[in-house]
Amino acid sequence: MSETNRLDWVDMAKGISIFLVVMMYAASSVGEDTGGVGALHWAIAFATPFRMPEFFLISGLFLSQVIDRPWRAYADRRVVHYLYFYVLWALIHIIFKVGLLATDPVGAVEQIAWAVIQPYGVLWFIYMLAVVGAVTKLLADLSAPKWAVFAIAAILQMATIQTGSYLIDQFAEYFVFFYAGYVLAPHLFRLAGWAGDHLALALAGLLLWAGLNAALVFSPGFEMHPIHPVMGFAGLPGVHLVLALAGTAALCVIAALLTRLPFMDWLRWMGSKSLVIYVAFVLPMGISRTLLIKLGVDEPTVLTLAIMAISIVSPLVLYWIVQRIGFGRFLFERPDWAHLPGTSRRSAVAAPAE
Repeated sequence: MSETNRLDWVDMAKGISIFLVVMMYAASSVGEDTGGVGALHWAIAFATPFRMPEFFLISGLFLSQVIDRPWRAYADRRVVHYLYFYVLWALIHIIFKVGLLATDPVGAVEQIAWAVIQPYGVLWFIYMLAVVGAVTKLLADLSAPKWAVFAIAAILQMATIQTGSYLIDQFAEYFVFFYAGYVLAPHLFRLAGWAGDHLALALAGLLLWAGLNAALVFSPGFEMHPIHPVMGFAGLPGVHLVLALAGTAALCVIAALLTRLPFMDWLRWMGSKSLVIYVAFVLPMGISRTLLIKLGVDEPTVLTLAIMAISIVSPLVLYWIVQRIGFGRFLFERPDWAHLPGTSRRSAVAAPAE
């Protein structure tokens, strides 16, 4: 598989992941505001085992290319890079939603202070990428055995840790998937290459996986709620972990197969801008949902689809405008002052992760 194809399927996987994440937040917010359940709630329920694990796993795929760099160079690319966008967009979200819309400047200051130690809102993923990246580098420098780390990370995930600290709890839940992307990267690249050469077998495997995933998600114990569905047997410790890893592998295969379809290139392109969408989709989502409900659009499926489209397109339009006029690039590209001294200045938010 050529280098271009390798990056194409990774960007395609990112496109699928950001699509699912925006869908989840759209469906949940619609359910919270209307109390209704639409078709996309069922799609999100099916994807619950692997939706966020896939994002973490994809983020760890190219870690081997940078893990041996000196700490300063590594931290600039894998820690400071994400913290810059986390801090910037947390300030934008909090000041706009709490300081301006809610006219609560004191509350805004309090939330900004808490955002330092408690990942804020939807931006928790960006915060956690910096944390898991730093922890993985530390473990590599200590020559920690990879499979021992993987086993311990798996135990943490299965333990369903709830300390009350969002930082600790989310680390325990998702570190194993980021680390899996790091240690399993060669196998996943081979799997993607194999899928491209064995279409019939790949499709048969995907059908088998989809049936098993659906059976375990919608098994006894499943409950559909307007905000967050409760999985059946798929929610059990161990079962959830296996389904998450299987689901991420399946999405990698799906991404590799979709790169064969020229009309799906929009999804690959969207994946190459996934972080642009992630940091900026919440505000247009909230605004569009409020306006559409006031206009009388309250059917859950229609409303969810509408705000999904707006939430995905709006950040891309903003990104295009910024690139065209040359003002506001700090929203999506780190300025020189946000790099560590002595490191490369090549670090756009939309660039493929190394």
